Amino acid sequence: MLALILFLIILWIVAGIVGAVIHGLIWLTVLAAIFFVVTLVFGGSRLGSRSRR
Repeated sequence: MLALILFLIILWIVAGIVGAVIHGLIWLTVLAAIFFVVTLVFGGSRLGSRSRR
């Protein structure tokens, strides 16, 4: 699970950089930022609940 979360975070960072660099793909940066935050929240809640057991 941790590997998947780390992969998704890296994927969103790369997508955000590509969106910022290529002219006309600012929507990709916004979408990557949204998915980045969602992944952090989801991953934090999943990993946090597992460590409390």
